[in-house]
Amino acid sequence: MRALTRGLLGVAGFLVIWELFGRSRLVPAEYLPPPSVVAVELVKLLGDEPFLRDVVATLLAVVIAVALSVGIAVPLGLVLGSVAPVRHATRAVVEFLRPIPSVALIPLAVLLLGIGPETKIVLAVYAAIWPILFNTIYALDELDPLLVETARAFGAGRVRVLASVALPSAMPFVLTGIRLAATTSLVVIVSVELLEGGSGGIGQYIANARSGGGRMDVVLAGTAVAGVIGYLLNEGLERAQRRWVGWSAVTGGRS
Repeated sequence: MRALTRGLLGVAGFLVIWELFGRSRLVPAEYLPPPSVVAVELVKLLGDEPFLRDVVATLLAVVIAVALSVGIAVPLGLVLGSVAPVRHATRAVVEFLRPIPSVALIPLAVLLLGIGPETKIVLAVYAAIWPILFNTIYALDELDPLLVETARAFGAGRVRVLASVALPSAMPFVLTGIRLAATTSLVVIVSVELLEGGSGGIGQYIANARSGGGRMDVVLAGTAVAGVIGYLLNEGLERAQRRWVGWSAVTGGRS
């Protein structure tokens, strides 16, 4: 409750400062409307069916991207983390691909996939793979060798050791990677919707509001919805992590 109270006070303080700044005429109101004006548009958006469809489109893309990222990154991380020759052989390629921003690949993705939901999903998967992959690899580096030796003493092969020993031990790190991947996917998907258009979603709605008369109150209201979704995603996954792997002391992760 104390943490919640401090969080609410922080939000309230931010809104008060924004309100005062927005009404001080230091910045034209059409460029930075105060939160009281944005809140009115936010309420209208929550009852607007086209906007709600865009919200669903964005959320569905995030869910698909995260699911695909988990299906790719976890097995790959188990292999790279447990087979040293493969890890060393792929290190240069991985370190080359990892820093490339997903948004920089938008022209290539549009050329190969066209303008559609598959483009933003593929780019989100590309961005979301890395935190899951590196957290999985890091978890295997921290794996207690005694657990592996005990499993092998009972006749477990490499695959059985990975499934029954390595993966459960790595789960706290994997869940941290998934939490990072979910928010990363949301950022990438909204960015692609904003820049590419044509696939629906919150980003496209914001782009249309910006270009159609420059309604900054609508733009900020849509942006606030995206921010709330990101907060709820992170908070929900963090609570799930505490519930499912509460025995672990892992609170952070690598990205």
